[in-house]
Amino acid sequence: MTQTSHKVFDEFAKLMTEAAGAAQGAKREMDAIFKAQGEKMLREMNVVSREEFEAVKAMAEKAREENEKLEERLAKLEATVK
Repeated sequence: MTQTSHKVFDEFAKLMTEAAGAAQGAKREMDAIFKAQGEKMLREMNVVSREEFEAVKAMAEKAREENEKLEERLAKLEATVK
């Protein structure tokens, strides 16, 4: 009887291990599906990527700095003309 109960427990443990593996596989598949759908929605909404945003932000900061320098230069030139 002891050997039979061990066999039942071994089979049950094997079944649980396979079920856990299947559940992990299903989770990975669902994660991939959700990620793909999210990326598709973002593409359709025409949302920019983080890299594009950071590049444009850097360009705007540089333009602002150049504008401030030009304003200072213009003020100096105007002061010398008066």
